[in-house]
Amino acid sequence: MERLLIVAALTAVIHCINTLAYAVRISGVRTRRLATALSLFNVIFLLASTANTIQAPLLASIVEMFIKKGQMITGVKVPDEQLVSNPAYLELLTSLDYNVRLVIAAATVGTLLGAALIPAFVNIFNKSIFLFEETGSVPKMLWLIFSSPRKFAKASSQVYLPGKKSLKLATSKGLAIPKTFLFLNIIVTGIYTTGVLSSIYAGALFPSFRSTATLLSAVVNGVATILAATVVDPTAAAITDQALRGDRSDEDVKQMVVYLTITRLLGTVCAQLIFIPSAYLIKYVASWLA
Repeated sequence: MERLLIVAALTAVIHCINTLAYAVRISGVRTRRLATALSLFNVIFLLASTANTIQAPLLASIVEMFIKKGQMITGVKVPDEQLVSNPAYLELLTSLDYNVRLVIAAATVGTLLGAALIPAFVNIFNKSIFLFEETGSVPKMLWLIFSSPRKFAKASSQVYLPGKKSLKLATSKGLAIPKTFLFLNIIVTGIYTTGVLSSIYAGALFPSFRSTATLLSAVVNGVATILAATVVDPTAAAITDQALRGDRSDEDVKQMVVYLTITRLLGTVCAQLIFIPSAYLIKYVASWLA
């Protein structure tokens, strides 16, 4: 249970940071320093990368523990092909299913937390951009932030949570961004959220080739990467650049961030629906490769 809670917490952190990434475009447009904003966010994104690096081995170890527990059910080592048809092991799979769904729920919670922090993050991140211009160095900027918190007192006083009014303003006007782009963001988020989880669960369904099933997560996430790189990210970049040139209003970027956040949240919910079908698809591919 302790490992599961750690994995859930790391998942929430990853999705919170990925949600805050949308806010970087608002900061870039407001400060007219988009390249700097994107570059500085990479420092924060390192936290998500580190959490992701720790999360995967912990998840794999949880599945290994379930498989070993299943092998010990009868008191003797049961062959893997017989293990998956053992009623007691099927009960363990049900328990594993529940645990993985808790991790997916943590992704939803992390996305909600990130959405709630976007206004505060924009204010503080704007301050960070200007502070970076003063220092000209990320290490110096970080040193000033942690050693001289007064420099952020003004930004902190402007921190607030998103209210109904700001959400209504962003959603009440006509949709100024492509609908297909938003729909694909749901798909991309759903695949990213469940890719590794479904692959690891597929390993529990096919213990003899669980390493093959786990490594297939790269193929699953590759589909999401292609969609993100060809449709979602370029469209978001184009809308942001148009706002910087004055071809669009800054409100269009804000609307885009609101809808991207909503569709990202829907994507984590969608992950609950495609988790098991994806696991069985990965199991089928793994058995075909075997």
